[in-house]
Amino acid sequence: MALTQRTTLIASLVAVALSLMAQTAQAQIKIGVIISATGPAASLGIPQKNTVSLLPTTIGGKSVEYIVLDDNSDTTAAVKNTRRLASENVDAIIGSSITPNSLAMVDVVAETQTPMISVAASAKIIEPMDDKHAWVFKTPQNDSLMASAVVERMVVDKIATVAYIGFSDSYGQGWYSEFAKQTELHKLKIVANEGYNRNDTSVTGQILKIIAANPDAVLIGAAGTPAVLPQRTLRERGYKGKIYQTHGVANNDFLRLGGKDVEGTLLPAGPVLVAALLPDSNPSKKTGLDYTQKYEAAYGAGSVTTFGAHLWDAGLLLQRALPEALKVAKPGTKEFRKALRDAIENVKNLTVSHGVINMTKTDHSGLDNRARVMVKIEANHWALAQ
Repeated sequence: MALTQRTTLIASLVAVALSLMAQTAQAQIKIGVIISATGPAASLGIPQKNTVSLLPTTIGGKSVEYIVLDDNSDTTAAVKNTRRLASENVDAIIGSSITPNSLAMVDVVAETQTPMISVAASAKIIEPMDDKHAWVFKTPQNDSLMASAVVERMVVDKIATVAYIGFSDSYGQGWYSEFAKQTELHKLKIVANEGYNRNDTSVTGQILKIIAANPDAVLIGAAGTPAVLPQRTLRERGYKGKIYQTHGVANNDFLRLGGKDVEGTLLPAGPVLVAALLPDSNPSKKTGLDYTQKYEAAYGAGSVTTFGAHLWDAGLLLQRALPEALKVAKPGTKEFRKALRDAIENVKNLTVSHGVINMTKTDHSGLDNRARVMVKIEANHWALAQ
């Protein structure tokens, strides 16, 4: 074969190969996942990282690639990871595990017009609705939804005075804001408000102030294993009143670390935490049990958490929305990301492990009272509160 013929043949083969690669790239959906698998929020992020392995690798006839990055519970790392994923032309981002990191990511996803589904709790992640927040959704319950459940339970428990101690960041501050609204509505008196950092090793000063105020109950506005510290200190200092926590502690690491010090704690949680105990009429029972069985088959009995389930629910959102976006444009394009954003915003009556989602243009969480149950820690296990 002449040199010119060989050169032409090679060039043709290269062109065909590049064309096939381009077609494959267009056919593949890329989902970025940013979680806090290390650092103070690791007890939230690890089950979320584990859950990624349970998500489908084919949706709407297209293969799906999940690119998982760890932000080390650090806001700077979360932003850096978001920019990296955007540069890799992902079609959507799931994350981050905690409120401060998710808030830090909002500007980047809005700038790059990449749909984001946060697995952190604060309503500030999706509010106020504007051009930036139009690209952001979340699967955890809003603070207001859970704060009302806590205060309603306090009324049942005949609490008159209450103290608050929470993270000195957007999670703790957001919870206090919603809690204060509910206590005013139900005529409970807040007698102390203290803060601490996620990586603090002592809160003795704050707890002494709370005990001096002599409240009937204390609400701890924290998440993950760092929420054990104020509760343990309260018990060590002889506090005998009721202690409530937020849905940020609904995992077995909290039980393991807290031990006897968290016995009797009351908190609102997603239905998935106690799926096996729910009545058959609860819409999330079947979905919650499905996730629980899949997760525990992979990671061991008793290992399921509400935090991993938030990521599972984000996966369910994408499974509903991606086929709709594929009708409009090809993955890897700006048009596809816009179509996916629109499809997520129009999801209706989607039963997930934490409730039933009905998204709207002004509500990018879409959950209602079906997304919460009151639970109590009994004999180091989760139980439905009576």
